[in-house]
Amino acid sequence: MRWRAGWDAIFLYGQFFYIYFIYENSNLLQVTNMVDLEKIEERNYNVLVHTDDGKYWRPEIETMPRPQFEEFQLAELKREIQFAYDNAPYYKESFDKAGVKPSDLKTLEDLAKFPFINKLTERDTQGKGSFFGLLCAVPEEDVIFMATSSGSTGVPTMSPFTQKDFDEWQDVESRWFYQTGMRKNDRYLHALNFSLYVGGPDAIGAQNLGALTIWGGTLPSERLIFVLKTYQPTVMWTSPSYAWYLGETCKKQGVDPAKDLAIRKIYVAGEPGGSIDATREAIEALWGADVYDFFGLSDIFGACAAMCDEKNGLHIAEDHIYVETVDPKTGAILEPGQMGELVYTTLRKKARPMIRFRTGDIGWFDKTPCPCGRTHGRIHITGRKDDMFIVSAVNVFPSDIEAVVRGLKGITGEYTIRIYDLKHTSHFDVTVERDEGNTAETDEEIAARVQGAIKARVGVKPTVVNVVKDGTIERATHKAHRVIDERTLNYII
Repeated sequence: MRWRAGWDAIFLYGQFFYIYFIYENSNLLQVTNMVDLEKIEERNYNVLVHTDDGKYWRPEIETMPRPQFEEFQLAELKREIQFAYDNAPYYKESFDKAGVKPSDLKTLEDLAKFPFINKLTERDTQGKGSFFGLLCAVPEEDVIFMATSSGSTGVPTMSPFTQKDFDEWQDVESRWFYQTGMRKNDRYLHALNFSLYVGGPDAIGAQNLGALTIWGGTLPSERLIFVLKTYQPTVMWTSPSYAWYLGETCKKQGVDPAKDLAIRKIYVAGEPGGSIDATREAIEALWGADVYDFFGLSDIFGACAAMCDEKNGLHIAEDHIYVETVDPKTGAILEPGQMGELVYTTLRKKARPMIRFRTGDIGWFDKTPCPCGRTHGRIHITGRKDDMFIVSAVNVFPSDIEAVVRGLKGITGEYTIRIYDLKHTSHFDVTVERDEGNTAETDEEIAARVQGAIKARVGVKPTVVNVVKDGTIERATHKAHRVIDERTLNYII
């Protein structure tokens, strides 16, 4: 196996040089409390010093009263809209065509006058006029980092960052780590992909906070378990599926994650599981650790939102992102709290401003006060427009089915969904695994129980529930593929 050892060495050296490059191109941020709105608007992240050791990373930003905060957002939004119009060819053409100009933005509500963009906009403009395309607002020499999307819904799109963009992004990552309780005495294991993935550099946010940071990347499971046993990290970030898989793998190797390892906090992202109570609680029980859901977009930056200790939605960085909710079909503005498509506008990004970016995520925006004291609103994401399917006129999200399956006893929590057409109508089947310790029920009884629970939550029941033995469904080593849509013959999650 000498050849494999050689490739492993190349892989590890590659990760080292990637880490070195990112480190050298990121000013290690230290931030402080701000004292007034004017200073907050003009903040320079490279010279500020973080002195607070209490509950909040940036108290004046995170707890600012909403009326004052919305004044701040409006000032930032005016600058961003003007900057985009003056520097990004697409926005000048788009705004002119729509008959709007930056001076038309006098209130936050006026943003609705401006046109939307979406993933298709990014793809259509990418590489035109310049390397990064018509949405880019700075010359290429000002860009110090780029990530790309996964390409799961089409051609991968590039996401450029100036040094200022990058530094401010990592300051937000430090904020999320701090609000979940990470401190300087923690050992943080960053078990996310480094290759082009926008979540890769977020390890720097932990370093800026002062935590000992272990750049694990996508190491094979046996090596990651070695890291967990040998270096005893206290905090880890991965996907929900991989957190579950890794915990199960530990137990098969005689390692109890809750007793034999030091992990006490797990951040999850990339899948909806972290915001599904049953999934999150199952991972917490397996690891004996608190699980927090993080949410990011390659189009904006690594983690745009994160849970606090209340675990009731994800606080979004509203000092960087303005949130709207719109009707998915008409684009009409909906009130906060109403279910719709989430739309984001960057407030400070320079390399590629994103003005009214339709995410395709379905959910709602909660601006009611959070008991944690933070005044930034919380997003709740139910699923994606692309993932939703309709059965008997009922909208079905895979996340709702996961919530049911993860919460039932007597089955492992693993599942797959098959969607297909029968007699010109859509149907779906669900496959679950019998827990090997469940000897009290027949397969038929388990199937009936699962079918009834799904009907109670979703409003329609699967045509068939298949029950298979433990271990039959392939475990995901990173992002799970649980849905097979035979109408298109594509895996969609």
